[in-house]
This record gives sequence, structure tokens and C-alpha cells, in this order.
Amino acid sequence: MSKKPKFYITTAIAYTSRKPHIGNAYDIVLADMIARYKKQMGFDVFLMTGSDEHGQKIEEYAKSAGISPKEYVDKISDQIKDVWNSLNTDYDKFIRTTDDYHEAVIQKIFKKLYDQGDIYKGYYEGKYCVPCESFFTASQLVDGKCPDCGREVIDSKEEAYFLKLSKYQDKLLEYFEQNPDFIKPESRKNEMINNFLKPGLSDLCVSRTSFKWGIPVPFDEKHVVYVWLDALSNYITGIGYDPDNESEQFKTLWPADLHVIGKDIVRFHTIYWPIILMALGLPLPKQVLGHPWVLVGEDKMSKSKGNVIYADELANRFGADAVRYYLLSQMPFANDGTITYESFINVFNTDLANTIGNLVSRTIAMTKKYFGGTVVKNELSENLDKELFAFAEAQIEKYHKSMDAYLNADASNAVLELAKRCNKYIDETAPWALAKDESQKDRLNDVLYNLLDLIKIIGILLKPIMPETAKAIAGENEDTALRIADSITPDEIPTLFPRLDAQKVLEEIAAEQEAKAKTEEKEQIEGIAQIGIEDFMKVELKAAKITACEPIPKAKKLLKLTLNDGSSTPRTVASGIAKWYKPEDLIGHTVIVVSNLKPAKLCGVESNGMILAADCSEDDVKVLFIDGVPEGSKIR
Repeated sequence: MSKKPKFYITTAIAYTSRKPHIGNAYDIVLADMIARYKKQMGFDVFLMTGSDEHGQKIEEYAKSAGISPKEYVDKISDQIKDVWNSLNTDYDKFIRTTDDYHEAVIQKIFKKLYDQGDIYKGYYEGKYCVPCESFFTASQLVDGKCPDCGREVIDSKEEAYFLKLSKYQDKLLEYFEQNPDFIKPESRKNEMINNFLKPGLSDLCVSRTSFKWGIPVPFDEKHVVYVWLDALSNYITGIGYDPDNESEQFKTLWPADLHVIGKDIVRFHTIYWPIILMALGLPLPKQVLGHPWVLVGEDKMSKSKGNVIYADELANRFGADAVRYYLLSQMPFANDGTITYESFINVFNTDLANTIGNLVSRTIAMTKKYFGGTVVKNELSENLDKELFAFAEAQIEKYHKSMDAYLNADASNAVLELAKRCNKYIDETAPWALAKDESQKDRLNDVLYNLLDLIKIIGILLKPIMPETAKAIAGENEDTALRIADSITPDEIPTLFPRLDAQKVLEEIAAEQEAKAKTEEKEQIEGIAQIGIEDFMKVELKAAKITACEPIPKAKKLLKLTLNDGSSTPRTVASGIAKWYKPEDLIGHTVIVVSNLKPAKLCGVESNGMILAADCSEDDVKVLFIDGVPEGSKIR
């Protein structure tokens, strides 16, 4: 018996700064789809995912939360697993970069590269982006900000170890030329060559001394291993790589067949990572797939913008398969995709409820009504039937070609088009009319058999995309489902995708978001601790005149205030005082505003500050007016 071909696939490991949102979850859903498809095609698949748990940002978040970095990442790593599981992803291993074995091997890798001269000690001075944990030269900045995320950068100056990227630059460029499919889509490869390789690579900083939350450099413990050498190496440490003793699993699985990553980290995976592997004397991965971003409308998802959508919350409301289908059918191969609650509900109703769900439910209902649940196979005789199956064969071929090229939206569309054609076939044959004529009973049998046969095939094609739906349609044993049986008796299948009332669902989501925002605001207020004078002096209080005021839609307790605080631009503040004040009661009055409070998104309004008010009782709040004080005056 021939051995199954192996297929080792990985996702980028999720960073443990915050709970992952729907955009972060696209990695694992896409990789899971590819893994499930490869298994169907006879491959021995190993899918690895995990969490990236070191770095300055983690250290700062943990400090703000008043817990240790390890406690912080334990919590977030568990959240990542919960989100992945909520999407019904079937990974083989979850690696954490705080795992003991990983940390031990990273130290060995670092020493090996240092001993052979690929890592050297130097001194770094330049621009640093804390969120991206990346260094940049001034010329690499865009409008003075990080070229990757657009945030502010800081000046950084410290002793560091460097990896000699420049030593391997020509070798890497040669590899790109000899392996034209190494980076997908093609546009990502061109960007790497033109923007980084041809202008010349700067050596990579691979250690830090300005924070402690990282893997200590084994021979210089004031340094910790910097994020990219640590994080990228998970793809080999997680399957048993050790410079001193490679495991059998590593020998079997490496090189990886596919790295699935977001487009924002293509540089790290196609320049830094291959050079690390070259320096270690290891083969390079066969392919890197840099997928686009999932945007909310036109914007990148950001907690500070208040536009974050969480995958597990979507799955809990609409079902894991519906979330998987949306991501896999609506995300283009090269360009960014988009998601809003409105677009999600529209796709759910149009594709899942009206097309796939309706096809399955009415075909089964008619089979039970007209034949007690069992129809018998006959030879195709009608041209309409032959055309239907010719169309099906074309869609199946398109599906496989798309899946093999990781064109998930095209593959999903091939299945949807087949379901649409089956629905059209029902309209063309009108089974309800055939049922009225006893002489047409054989024809009615054939029509329903053809439909059930193709529904089984649709179920099998959907297995990598919507595994639970596929199981409901095609059954557990796909070998049996693929076989053309003498008869088909459909099982009882509940309504797969009940149609959604869009307005009702959107109102429910808005109410939940408002309640969540209030809870978070209350927790922030109740969580205030004693502070020293040095902390108090950081609070900036100003006099500000209310120039405009209006209610915030769908927020019964919030008013939107426009304030003149003496600066050149008006200040917007959302305040929960609608129960006690009408807009006309406030306009023209001068109030005290906390002017250096971090912006917060409340029911779609970005609030830049907080006005001071007194809680006289549970049912009485008084805003502190200071009429007559000039706008912009500092309150001391």
C-alpha cells in the first residue's frame, strides 16, 4: 500500500495582546479549509497554529492589568483557543512561544547562529514602533509614522544583537527566481523584491535590552531574544526541531508545504524567515500565502475605533458554518475583503437561507410527500437532466481547480452556482405539477432523484468550507455518499439556515453593544484605585463651553456635546446625562472637562474627554457649571 503524501500547513501564530477579532480569525479558518480539503484528496495533513507570547507590548499590557506577563498571556492564549474552537477548526497542534521546549530550542538556535558568525553584537539607534515591535530608519517611515500600521514611532537607542540578512540577500533573490510560486499572490512577491531585496537589506535586530519579557540570550542575559527570531521559529520547534537532535516528526514534516499568513507580515515570512532557515542549513517552506485583510466597511479593525467584530460572538449568534462561509466566500484572493453586520446578514439570507437551505428543505419535503422518502435511480433520458449534470461536472472541476490554487471565494462560488442551478431545475421541471398527473410519476421520481444526487455532491464539496452543514447534507460516510446508489432515502434534515429578520437582528446587536459599552464604562469607574500626587498631576482639567448638544441615536442615556476648550478645533464628548438634562439645558454653559483622557468609542461616537458632574443620589446627577470662566482655563 502506498504511503499518503504529507501536507504540513501552518497559520501565523496569534499575538497575545488582545482577544483575536474576526480579521485575526481568517488565518485559521482559511488554513482549516485547506487542511480539510487536502485530507479529502488523500493527503496526510498536519495543521499547526498557536500564540506568540513575548515582547514589550505584552509586558506593558500585563503591567497595566496589575498581573505578571505569564498570567496575562495564559488568559489571552486561552481566549485564542476558544475563538478557534468556536469556528470548528480542527488543528493538530497549538504551540505557545512560552512552552519550555520552544524556549530551550530558541536559545540553541540563537547560540548556533552566533557561533557561526551569522549573529553579531552591535548597537541600534533608530525609530521603533511598539505595536509592530519593529525598527525602521527615518527614510522607511510614511509621513513620519510606522509604514506597517500607521502609528506613531519612538526614538530608540540600545545595544543589540543583529542577524546578517545582507549576507544571504543574493541567495534569497536567486531562490525567488528559481521558485516563482514561493509567494502568493504574485503582487506580494513583486513588493518584496522591489521594496526590500533590490534596494538592499539592513541587518535585523534580534535582541532587546529595554524590556525583560522574552527568552534570555543564553550567553548574555541582559538581552532577550527579539520577537521575529522567537516567533517565526515556532514552525520548526513545534514539530521537533533541535539543532542537536532533529526528531522523526521534523524529518517527516519539514519543509512546510504552506504558511498561511496575513499580508502585513509577508516581509517577515518571505525575507527574515527564509534567511534564518538558510543560516540554519534547513530547506525553505514550499509556499507562503499572504492573504488580504478583513476590513469593517472601509476601515481596518481597531478597538480604539470601536469597530471590532469578534468571530466567536458571530458564531454564537449565527453558527460557526455561517461565519466560515462568509469569510471563505467573501474574501478575495489578493485584495482586502469587508464585513459589516448588514453584509453578513445579507449573505446569510441570500446564499445560505434562500439558495442552499431552500434547495435542501424543499427537495426533501417533496420526496417525503410524493414518495414516502424513497426514490429510485434510472438512466438519464431527458436533455434537461443531461444539461444539469454537465453543468454540475463543470462546477465540480472549477471547484477543484480553485481549491488547489487556494482561491476559496471561487471554490465557494462554484458550489453556490451548482445550488442555484438545482433550484432553477426545480422551477423548470415543476415537481408539484408532475405530482398531479399519475402518468408523470416516473418522471417525478427521476427529477427528485437527480436533485438528491446533486445535493449529496454539494454536501461533499461543502465539507472543507462548512463541515457541520456538509455532515447534515451528505452524511458521515462520504464514500457512500459519492456512490451512485440504486435508491436514495434522504434523512430528516432540520431547516439548515432559517431566514433572518435583518432589522430585528441589527436592533438586538445595537442594544447589546450599548449594554456592553455601559458595562465597560462602569467597570472602569469602579476600578479606580488610590493614586499618588504624581498621577493626579497628569490629569488635565480645562474650562470648556458647550456650543452644541444632541442625543445619540439608539443610546437613551448619552448626549453628544460639542465643546470649545480654547483650542483651534471643537472637542466632542459623549456623556451619560440624558436622563437629567435636555440639550437646550446645556448649550451655552461652561463645564469642566478632563481633556487628556484617552478617546473612547461610545455607540459610534468618538468621545474625547469627560465632563465633571456630581452624583447627588442614584436618581440625581448635577453637572458642575463654571459659567464666566474663560474657555481653555486650566482648573487647578
